[in-house]
Amino acid sequence: METLAADLRTMARTPLEEAHVTAMRKVGTEEVLAKGDYLFRPGDPADRFCYLLDGEIEAIDPTTGERYGDGATLGPTQFTGDISLLSGGAVQFGLRAVQDTRLLCLSREQMLDLMARIPEMSDIVITVLAARRRGQLDRGASSLTLIGAEVDRTIREIAGFAGRNKIPVRMLTLDEAEAEAVAHACSIAPSEPAVIFGKGEVIPDPTPRKIAARLGLDLNFDADELHDVLIVGGGPAGVAAAVYAGSEGLKALVLEDLAIGGQAGTSSRIENYMGFPTGISGADLCWRGEVQAMKFGTRFAVPRRATALTRKDDGTFHIVLEDGAETCARALVVATGVQYRRLPIDRLEAFESAGVYYAATDVEARYCRDTEVVVIGGGNSAGQAAMFLSRTARHVHLLVRGTSLAASMSRYLTDRLEAHPRITIHYGTQMEDLHGEDELEAITIREKAAGQSWRINTRAVFVMVGAAPNTAWLSGLVDLDEQGFVKTGENVGAPSAYSTSCPGIFAVGDVRAGSVKRVASAVGEGSVVISRVWDFLQSQA
Repeated sequence: METLAADLRTMARTPLEEAHVTAMRKVGTEEVLAKGDYLFRPGDPADRFCYLLDGEIEAIDPTTGERYGDGATLGPTQFTGDISLLSGGAVQFGLRAVQDTRLLCLSREQMLDLMARIPEMSDIVITVLAARRRGQLDRGASSLTLIGAEVDRTIREIAGFAGRNKIPVRMLTLDEAEAEAVAHACSIAPSEPAVIFGKGEVIPDPTPRKIAARLGLDLNFDADELHDVLIVGGGPAGVAAAVYAGSEGLKALVLEDLAIGGQAGTSSRIENYMGFPTGISGADLCWRGEVQAMKFGTRFAVPRRATALTRKDDGTFHIVLEDGAETCARALVVATGVQYRRLPIDRLEAFESAGVYYAATDVEARYCRDTEVVVIGGGNSAGQAAMFLSRTARHVHLLVRGTSLAASMSRYLTDRLEAHPRITIHYGTQMEDLHGEDELEAITIREKAAGQSWRINTRAVFVMVGAAPNTAWLSGLVDLDEQGFVKTGENVGAPSAYSTSCPGIFAVGDVRAGSVKRVASAVGEGSVVISRVWDFLQSQA
């Protein structure tokens, strides 16, 4: 993947066309920076798009205050920003004038409006913004520094949150000289894990929610703000609905309580999704959709969890979030999917993020390199996790409760698992005990048919079993089946396959009773449901 500086050089070869600049001039204003003036500082809101007319601007390393890398600068015909411009998040890198510089600047809203009306312009801008973000992710170039994830479960949780949400971070271990230097500069103990923003802002008692707020991803809500549609859940179904809602001009907001991509975002390689013959990770697929939806003006709030729902006298829906914040919508799309079930094993929760994980991404794989790894589950997600972890683990043990994978896993994946020399499938086997103090050290597994138990020394167990729907927050407004999935269509006498028993509430994806639990199906449902939402809104006008 190209570096940030290379991304800037690539951009110079694909400048905006003169017609695009003319369109920007009609709504933008010219600004002048003197040499040494800052256009943005790390943490500033990404609320402007700036096109260079004359002069030069340099990207500033947020940890040193000096020019970033091997010469990351912008010149005439180039423009500022990364993907945070679309999300309305915070600026990661400062920008400073190398010489007197003249710019054409537009507000974020003005630029999004132009991009919606001029697709060729949008293609250029989004390609560049996404390439810059990818460069930051690959290089670990960020205003956010995490120290000590290898020993601290809180830092590890933040690293996982950042990784799954495509937030670039700089990861340092406690024994690195660079970590000691950063700690000294921030006047903190060199042996203590820490989260640091910029050159020296230590974030106290860090959590994913605090990090999201600092980066501008955790939106503030106005209780009186009324959205056309609120999409609860940011998995494939929710993201697809977000794309189509935005493209239809609806005022849409997506709430996701952990990471865009949902459970599908933990899939390291999806090979049976049409259009990607060499496969694509669930996180990358959903990230592309998120960028696409933001281009159309859909907003995303992460991590925000809905906890209660009521319907007001005027027919609008009132949603309460985990922190007491409130927001309203004329229609609601339930796309909360399912979550892996917690196994009924003593001390399981105590080891979560300290050896027990529910996602197998690059972040988690880092902690189990050259070790024995255990994956529990018989579905595609478990199989994909086993294949992914086998790249770096010494050996992967896949525990399957049943006697076969034929009914629960795609054949191509089963064949690969059975042929892999570093993967062993244990049928009719389950985990029955965990061992360790603060960190997982080993587990006991039991083969039911033989009645035998034995111990596996491992630092990482990936639990991918069961499917518990996330529907408690619906507060009884819609009919659920006996497992808690949302009933739709003919089952509740509703006019469409995705309508629930409550007019104005729709359900798509894995949370819907009777749905096909596949990414492609979820994307299809999320795409189609917006036409039903549109019909409902028109009927209420």
